[in-house]
Amino acid sequence: MYSGSSDGESHEAAQRKIPPASSMPWVRNLRRYIGSGAGLGSEALMELETKRILLDIFKEKQQKSAEAGTIPSFYKKKPEEGSISHRVQRLAKYRFLNKQSDLLLNADDLDAMWVCLRENCVIDDATGAEKMNYEDFCHIASVCTEQIGPKCRRFFSPSNFMKFEKDESGRIAILPFYLYVMRTVSLTQARIDMSELDEDSDGFLQPHEMEAYIRGLIPNLAQLRDMPAQFVQMYCRIAAHKFFFFCDPHRRGKACIKKVLLSNCLQELMELHQESEEEVTDTEQAENWFSLTSAQRICDMFLALDKDMNGTLSKQELREYAEGTLTEIFIERVFDEHVRRGKSGGGNAREMDFESFLDFVLALENKDTPEGLTYLFRCLDLHGRGYLTTADIHSLFRDVHQKWIEGGNYELCIEDVRDEIWDMVKPTDPLKITLSDLLSCKQGGTVASMLIDVRGFWAHDNRENLLQEEEEPEEE
Repeated sequence: MYSGSSDGESHEAAQRKIPPASSMPWVRNLRRYIGSGAGLGSEALMELETKRILLDIFKEKQQKSAEAGTIPSFYKKKPEEGSISHRVQRLAKYRFLNKQSDLLLNADDLDAMWVCLRENCVIDDATGAEKMNYEDFCHIASVCTEQIGPKCRRFFSPSNFMKFEKDESGRIAILPFYLYVMRTVSLTQARIDMSELDEDSDGFLQPHEMEAYIRGLIPNLAQLRDMPAQFVQMYCRIAAHKFFFFCDPHRRGKACIKKVLLSNCLQELMELHQESEEEVTDTEQAENWFSLTSAQRICDMFLALDKDMNGTLSKQELREYAEGTLTEIFIERVFDEHVRRGKSGGGNAREMDFESFLDFVLALENKDTPEGLTYLFRCLDLHGRGYLTTADIHSLFRDVHQKWIEGGNYELCIEDVRDEIWDMVKPTDPLKITLSDLLSCKQGGTVASMLIDVRGFWAHDNRENLLQEEEEPEEE
């Protein structure tokens, strides 16, 4: 009975079919109303329009990619000067750099952080150093965040704590951590400043942009504040040239900002923040290329060599460099490899301008660096083959030997010196010395000095006596 009743109801339900939604008038009207956009607000309409535009752009890119094959686009034309896209790009860059600058800690923030570090650290009984464990580190992070703001929080990450050397109790010294924060802030600020001067936003600085960056630093560098106004332009020219000598090895006329930030040149320049020059000896000032003393020395040297005062140096004038201790063949090779011929094209037209002279001085004063040694190796490679043979060493040292004898020194055998150079370098190929051999032997600068400068060979020949003279004052 119960079963039969159930079957009957099912049969009746099957006969009453539910009509599809599309056949209902109110559904059709609602869909038509929404589809026309009349029932949507302005924000929803804008969202639909944005999706439609983005979809069209996506389809267009897909079509272009299909037509171009698998080779991706590798060149994007820069916007024209004064165009809307160029203005938008500059505005976006300006806002981005301002935002990044606002996130940096200023001098007051750094002072407040140092106070927090000292007030919440512990003193090591053995060394007296101020240290903190990870719990102290987290507590200091909270205190600094309350006093300074959230912008200091990123320095107190667990990964930063693990970067520093820990003692047996798992504590780190607060001073290295604070110096790390200061250096990070300084490098970030330097990058922002350089990026503002990067006119085409390609991550590289041209010479005039680097000079502008250095000019902006001068008022903040204690040792350069009293620089005569008429010397500022020349100083910036000299200082910027060192960055390009070391950061632009291919001489493209632009230096990568990242490479500049990581170079020793920027660190050397920032040493001039030191308040008093009394703590720095004259020798140390002269060794720092960016010091005012060094820049004036370079200018005085060039003016003293330029006898005819035409703004360039001839071979004869350059021979007087370093009291005439450089060899004739080296001077000739410098002009062959690193001095451009004049526009007139005559035989006597090739003279060294001030920029080439700066390269020359930088190479001689940094012979042990890859950049300096690369400059000198091109001069030593008499035939441009990329390596030196025993015949090349003999030809190069012959001029050194002549000056050596003219100076009243003892007679020496060129073959013995050649064998000594081979023993110093230990080249991969026993028949030739390459630039790679000179760099890997760690004595490339000494070898270069022996082959181009009689004073360099004398220093090598008397190296033991010179070491004793340096040790005697220390013992007293």
